[in-house]
Amino acid sequence: MLGEWARGHAEAIVAGDERSQRWLARLSLLRKAMPDKGWPAVSAAEVVEAAAAGKRTLAHLRSAMGHVLGAFLQYPLDRLLDTEAPESILVPTGNHIRLEYPQQKADTDAIDPPVLAVRLQEMFGQSQTPRIAGGRVAVRLHLLGPNYRPVQITDDLKSFWTTTYFQVRKDLRVRYPKHSWPEDPLAARPEAKGRRRPI
Repeated sequence: MLGEWARGHAEAIVAGDERSQRWLARLSLLRKAMPDKGWPAVSAAEVVEAAAAGKRTLAHLRSAMGHVLGAFLQYPLDRLLDTEAPESILVPTGNHIRLEYPQQKADTDAIDPPVLAVRLQEMFGQSQTPRIAGGRVAVRLHLLGPNYRPVQITDDLKSFWTTTYFQVRKDLRVRYPKHSWPEDPLAARPEAKGRRRPI
């Protein structure tokens, strides 16, 4: 009874479970980007139905959702999910920053890439855009200012450093004079937090 009801409300149940939602989004991206690996199609309804097995309440179903996900992927796909659509990316400061995976649109082959929202200064020294899915998908970078709002959105970090950065630097130096804005960002040390400019 619970399983039948839950299947009819699967999208809403998954939307309320961040782990399942992210897992399905990562899987749907890899189905488009690496179809040669034979990724299975897994729906929200299937996840909810598996979690509902033997459960009597919605609370018990919800608590089981994260545990049933692994059963849908056999080795080596279970490992590939983590390596090719990782939860986070290592940036030059040594921090692991979470990727946000959008739900892929089923009616198109186009891939909506994951977003890495990272402070611009944490990317000093890195010339290339991070890539996932065996290098087939460039991460969309939301480069954040000291106020943690995007100052640039790009999937071409190298081009940003050589063109747009100089205008962004000019603007940010005025607004945030206590932060370091090097002329050569590729030679600069990445900074996890703002640092005063030398006087």
